[in-house]
Amino acid sequence: MQTRTLTLYELGGPPIRGGPPRHYSVFSWRTRLALAHKGLAFESVAVKVTDKAAIAFSGQTRVPILRDGDAVVFDSFRIAEHLEDAYPGQPTLFGGDTGRALARLFNAWADRQLIPVLLPGLMLQNTRRLDSDDAAHLRAQLQRATGRTLEELDAARPEALAAFLRLLDPVRVALRAGPYLSGAAPRYADHVLFSLFQWARVTTAAPLVPAEDALSAWFDRLLDAYAGLGRSEPAAAEAP
Repeated sequence: MQTRTLTLYELGGPPIRGGPPRHYSVFSWRTRLALAHKGLAFESVAVKVTDKAAIAFSGQTRVPILRDGDAVVFDSFRIAEHLEDAYPGQPTLFGGDTGRALARLFNAWADRQLIPVLLPGLMLQNTRRLDSDDAAHLRAQLQRATGRTLEELDAARPEALAAFLRLLDPVRVALRAGPYLSGAAPRYADHVLFSLFQWARVTTAAPLVPAEDALSAWFDRLLDAYAGLGRSEPAAAEAP
């Protein structure tokens, strides 16, 4: 039973048609699904990339940050571990110590292998949906990291997406055994991969994978999971 107030500080973009701030962060979506999986209600506080003062209380400069009563936890995987340990009576995110270790491995693989291939080619489209100061900050950050302009990265997007889809071949093999990476029901490894697909969904109107790809059906199932939490976020195709 939830007895404490949970507050999630996460990146927020300009709203659509007067709605709430858009949730476009890869790492925020991992935490959002983890909270939903645990059946925990939370308040969302949208934070701009450039507004470091809003999260100074955490002693660092990145979101997502979860305030759970007196506890302040940052880093999406650390937040997942906190939720697993602090709410053991709620549905498990990992399925035990072995599952936790494997989820940590999958999380690191996604961060170190998948994100560097996928995100640069879509970042130009992402910045077009942000406030000008946040867009300029992310542009400068990525161009320093890659040595290429966002326009150059965007031009190389078809090759990058093809490479990303090739990297997902082991995931397709895993999905032959069940509807989710974790088996009959989603767990944290599914949340990790979902976060990349969801980021692409709210960034670009083009689908990340063709409809006949097994990953498309997997993504649809997760969009509808947790009372449709993922699908409730407007897609780029719905944006003005």
